[in-house]
Amino acid sequence: MDLPFELSDIGVRGQSALGLVAFVFIAWLFSNGKGRFPFFSAVWTVGAQILIAALLLYLPPAREALKSLRAVVEALQAATTVGTSFVFGYMGGAEPPFEVVNQGAMFNFAFGALPLVIFFSGLSALLWHWGILKFFVRGFAFLLEKIFRVGGAVALSSAANTFLGQTEAPLMIRPFLNRVSRSELFIIITGGFATVAGSVMAIYAIILDNIDPSVLGHIIVASIISVPAAILMAQVMIPAEKHELPTSADAADDFKYASSMDAFVRGVTDGLGLYLNIIAALIAFTAFAALINILLAAGPDVAGAPLTLERMLGVVFAPLMWLAGVPWNEAFDAGSLMGVKTAVNELVAYVRLSEVPEGTFSDRTFLILVYSLCGFANFASLGIVIGGLTVLAPERRQDVINLAPRALVAGTLATLMTGAVIGLIWVG
Repeated sequence: MDLPFELSDIGVRGQSALGLVAFVFIAWLFSNGKGRFPFFSAVWTVGAQILIAALLLYLPPAREALKSLRAVVEALQAATTVGTSFVFGYMGGAEPPFEVVNQGAMFNFAFGALPLVIFFSGLSALLWHWGILKFFVRGFAFLLEKIFRVGGAVALSSAANTFLGQTEAPLMIRPFLNRVSRSELFIIITGGFATVAGSVMAIYAIILDNIDPSVLGHIIVASIISVPAAILMAQVMIPAEKHELPTSADAADDFKYASSMDAFVRGVTDGLGLYLNIIAALIAFTAFAALINILLAAGPDVAGAPLTLERMLGVVFAPLMWLAGVPWNEAFDAGSLMGVKTAVNELVAYVRLSEVPEGTFSDRTFLILVYSLCGFANFASLGIVIGGLTVLAPERRQDVINLAPRALVAGTLATLMTGAVIGLIWVG
């Protein structure tokens, strides 16, 4: 696909800078208070995102710390393999009782890689009970509250989203969910769409390890800097009412683990549920996408090739990926992956990214995709959020149902904004 005009003079960094403005503008188009655009917050948030990303990626101590995370993933995977080998035998990583002629075909995602979710979920609960993760979340919440002028309830939930899931993070502020304003509730929901849980970060890193061994560090950075982007997009789309006071909150621990063993066991149990949900979603959504492609293939070719779901989504998301900083000759393939992430989920999109032929994407485009795909903003999560939050706060059921679809848009724009930030500061 060729554009009818020359864009090469704009430059890739200018392209990403244009995208930062464009994504905020798109959010404003969806706003229910266009006359209350938070101009200074927008400028400050974009600047803060760039500064945080630059410090984490290019400050030598931080960069080396992020690179060293590969050893953490390898250790976690090695430990998990001991358990999967014991339970699943050669399907889980043990020596096979026969001669292997194709080592690559021995990899089993369900029994080899994915069980890491169970172990890491238990380990995360243990680290939370010991106060290690809790310390980070409370510190980050304090910074969000002071720097971005959000209430304590919003700050705590948003900070928790960097390591907890869409329904787990609001548990931190469960007593306050009925008291937060409509605009604050929108920020809380958007934050869940714009970030990913720590329990799946390592899985993404394993999937993409063959392309970039340091990818876990990038995924963590993406989840962190997407938090201020989510706050901004939510404030633009549903700004606070005049004279609205932010809802404060104490950093209450709502998990109430009785002991270290209780924390680990409950974490493992939660991880098992996540493991089964991921397997079910992968089977169902992959099959559903394949069925759509089969039906589309029965029709006539379009532009000399069979019509597929990926091609259709590529057309929709290609301009947005170009705005994030992807060259136009790569934007269609990148848009297809962003479409898969939205229509199915980010895990399938990362798997597809790991399978693209060498040379399809430049190193810069690959990194923009890693950041842009790093969020739970997809249609399946829409049901999870509505179901989870209406249980936590039944009195806010109608607000949640009305806000969640718009938050899906805000969360998608937030992750695209994060991709554009990386496209702007990338130096190789």
